[in-house]
Amino acid sequence: MIYDYENFKKDVYQLTNINLSLYKERQMKRRIESLMRRKGYTTFDAYFAAMKKDPALLRAFVSYLTINVSEFYRNPKQWELFENQMIPYLEKCFGKQIHIWSAACSTGDEPYTIAMILARHFPLSQIKIYATDIDEDVLAFAKEGIYSERSLERLPKDLLQKHFTKQGKDYQINADLKACVEFRKHNLLEDKYPTGMHMIVCRNVVIYFTDEAKDKVYEKFHNTLVKDGILFIGSTEQIIHAKEIGFDSVDSFFYKKI
Repeated sequence: MIYDYENFKKDVYQLTNINLSLYKERQMKRRIESLMRRKGYTTFDAYFAAMKKDPALLRAFVSYLTINVSEFYRNPKQWELFENQMIPYLEKCFGKQIHIWSAACSTGDEPYTIAMILARHFPLSQIKIYATDIDEDVLAFAKEGIYSERSLERLPKDLLQKHFTKQGKDYQINADLKACVEFRKHNLLEDKYPTGMHMIVCRNVVIYFTDEAKDKVYEKFHNTLVKDGILFIGSTEQIIHAKEIGFDSVDSFFYKKI
């Protein structure tokens, strides 16, 4: 029997609980084939056999697969909208104890950005961000909280000065802000979702999923949010069936649960 991409997807699911069938196939297959070539493998069966034996190779595959592209204050206009319109709205609806989930948080840039912006308006003791990702390596990086100057280029200077300590060429996020963010492993396509969230931030992730998978994720986000809660999505995304799922667009990239 010829071992093809279909076999590879099944075996990867058994090994990692990542269902490649829920990702856009042409795009994902091309990415994996590119990675295989760089690692020196020409067939799916040889690559999978090697990953089973080598934990480091498997971790590199999962990290590459989950497309960890992140930076602080990415798309500044969206963060300005978040601060100037969404935070007052959330406080009016839910008070000062606001529960926010940063889904597919990658290296932590996003949840720390959320926490820093909230800290302009609330005491740190009242801020709690639940941050999740499928990749354990990026979660470990996020918990460490050490970032390069390049990843902080867009961050407003007042936030950089207040919440980071310079360490050589890098910056360490301060412990008091770090304590505002709880990091956990979570697979958006497989795991149980939390409940009772006032806001979910999930940006530039579901664009890699099939349309069917996208709808399921958005439906689960809807169930996770309390009534009038807000979903904040990425600059390249939109929810096609928003009304059918139970969302109303309140501004660019922001949707309210109705």
